[in-house]
Amino acid sequence: IGLSGIFGLRMLGMFVILPVFAIYAEELPGGDNLTLVGIAIGAYGLTQAILQIPFGAWSDRYGRKPVIYLGLLIFAAGSFIAAVAPNIHVVILGRVLQGAGAISAAVMAMAADLTRDEHRTKAMAMIGSTIGATFALSLVASPWLNKVIGVPGIFALTGVLALAAMAVVYKIVPDADDAPRAASGAAARRGLAGLREVIADAQLGRLYYGVFALHAVLMALFIAVPFALREAGLALDQHWKVYLPVMLGSFVLMLPAVLNAGRPAHARAAFILSVALLLLTQLAMPWLEGGVWTIALYLLLFFTAFNVLEASLPSLVSRMAPAGTKGTAIGIFSSLQFVGTFLGAAAGGYLYGRWGASGIVIFDVALLVIWLWLAFGMKVPAVLSTRTYALPRLDRGRADGLQARLRAVPGVHEALVIAGEHMLYLKVDSAGFDEQNVLKLIAGET
Repeated sequence: IGLSGIFGLRMLGMFVILPVFAIYAEELPGGDNLTLVGIAIGAYGLTQAILQIPFGAWSDRYGRKPVIYLGLLIFAAGSFIAAVAPNIHVVILGRVLQGAGAISAAVMAMAADLTRDEHRTKAMAMIGSTIGATFALSLVASPWLNKVIGVPGIFALTGVLALAAMAVVYKIVPDADDAPRAASGAAARRGLAGLREVIADAQLGRLYYGVFALHAVLMALFIAVPFALREAGLALDQHWKVYLPVMLGSFVLMLPAVLNAGRPAHARAAFILSVALLLLTQLAMPWLEGGVWTIALYLLLFFTAFNVLEASLPSLVSRMAPAGTKGTAIGIFSSLQFVGTFLGAAAGGYLYGRWGASGIVIFDVALLVIWLWLAFGMKVPAVLSTRTYALPRLDRGRADGLQARLRAVPGVHEALVIAGEHMLYLKVDSAGFDEQNVLKLIAGET
């Protein structure tokens, strides 16, 4: 819950100003330039995209919590700068700093560290569902907050919440003792080799494209949806009456797919069906704009599929990433998520302005057809459990030899020996794992 709240705060910083910022910007010097207004909104996503990989890699090397603290502090500083900004250029600076606190990868990696493989999708579902929930909350709360405290107050509030989130990390979120230390040792040794490994992995590449397409489709779609609801006769301040029940209903509908994700065949089928459902909703979009009820049905189907994929993608990345590169892999994943967010919003605005909803439909369908084709080639790994063992003092040669022998043990999928920390880190298939073999090999080094 604590990590979900921190992750939601990151998305709140991006979403909460969307419904009100353009109108507020008219009062700022330079705010009549819509290009600068667009940069102010999108700068957050751009710096998030650029810095997710470094922050993820740093969390592998230096630990999750220190990186999360640093990111929250930078985010808070950007929020306060934007709150007191005298012109649009200073707001842009504040938004750049908000995005520079790019802790999403570190938060998801820490969630993966703190959960076993068989429960990881459920944990990721809690974190992933905060995106949809935060999006809905922003649409509902932003006009009210603007009326009560104004846009500067909204910026200041997000800064205060970021500082409060640091206390949550310290007081509530436990330390991830084993996996981060193993990861930090691996990262220190592997460096760019680990980065090349997670970039070149074909299975991870399917997931990278997936999160890019998912968020591009989401942002492009929500250029059109508010206009469709208004044209259907629902006033802007009443749109929450559609969003809130849609989000609640979609969360309930996605639970069966998430709760049964421990079985690889089931997880793969649910994943492919969810991508197909997204594609079908886009193809049906032109026929679902006639009234509020049909739009609500359309959004319910869309967000059911969206929530399943949002929960599944980070879990699959953490399971597929090689030992010691989890934070780096999730950093790439998160970067492409924010690239999709930025490009989806930019492309959606341009296409909707030129061709209306049809332009967005063509854009979304093209992305989703490619994703569906890639999804059919996806291999869902078996659910693995993590085992850690204390080791005697070993030199580099003995450590490498032990690691090679351990990788040959039946049931062992990954083995990582951190000689300097006297630790062994294994990923194993419990069904075929014989722990006595491992203990014998360790005893042979004592």
